[in-house]
Amino acid sequence: MKTRRLSNKNKLIIMAVLVLLCSAAYLFVAVNFHNPKLFQYSMKIRIPKLIVMLITAFAIGGASIVFQSIINNTIVTPCLLGMNSLYTLIHTAVYFFAGSASIFAVNANAAFAMDVLLMGIIATFIYSYLFKKTNHNVLYVLLIGTVLSSFFSSIQSTLTRIMDPNEYDTLLATLVASFNNINSEIIVLSVVILAALIFVLRKDLALLDVLTLGKDQAINLGVDYDRSIRRLLLGVTICIAVATAMVGPISFLGLIIANLSRQLLHTYRHSQLILGSALFGMIVLIGGQCIVERVYVYSVPISVFISVGGGIYFLYLLLKNRRS
Repeated sequence: MKTRRLSNKNKLIIMAVLVLLCSAAYLFVAVNFHNPKLFQYSMKIRIPKLIVMLITAFAIGGASIVFQSIINNTIVTPCLLGMNSLYTLIHTAVYFFAGSASIFAVNANAAFAMDVLLMGIIATFIYSYLFKKTNHNVLYVLLIGTVLSSFFSSIQSTLTRIMDPNEYDTLLATLVASFNNINSEIIVLSVVILAALIFVLRKDLALLDVLTLGKDQAINLGVDYDRSIRRLLLGVTICIAVATAMVGPISFLGLIIANLSRQLLHTYRHSQLILGSALFGMIVLIGGQCIVERVYVYSVPISVFISVGGGIYFLYLLLKNRRS
């Protein structure tokens, strides 16, 4: 066991180095170092993008690992249960009922705070009830999650159809996942929320290794299982809301990086799994954005590649689990 931990530690160090290399490449490739004004202009654009990618990868990577442990299945992630669709619906509803001239549309921090608040309350209620009623049955959860995703998307589509065209134009830019159109105004607030979330949930996160043993075993070990699950689920929804608010919905990213982390590290320790998932997310997002900007010249957003690759990877995991 000691050898495995050391091996995982080395793997995480290598991944961290790769993140640094990808970050350096993103910041300094094709930059004019001889002209100070052009250099400053490039850094003004690239540094906020890099920070947003790091925050997004950390939020989605950590949330996906925690969510999989809560439901005790490695092929289910928040996006597959419609959390992205729920966030999109909430964001659209705020625009629809408050109007594009309200503070929730004009002020990015106010809009973000409202979206996160509503997302946390509604998602925690819906998914806590869902898990309790289905007894964490993966098949039922996936089926109901698919229905909920379609339901949320249908309501959101209806609101956009009857929305004022000018307000819809304002809304549309925030609904498409792209790092070319990031919401950099909420970086500070996002970091504060995630830091506060980690501090508040630190004891529940430390119990994740025990929670994965099952409800009966965790209760026998003195864990308040239902309370910990509710608190962690609230943390997952807030993390997804933070990531989606900054760059838009990115389907399958959590599935890819969470499972890659599990396959690489082969451990039950969630401290390593969460860190590995976050690092994988950073490599995927930063490296992918470098390819999008340098190879495809912004013609295709990175979310397209993640969705296509994630869909194929999801089918692979389903077939693999069926054989095993």
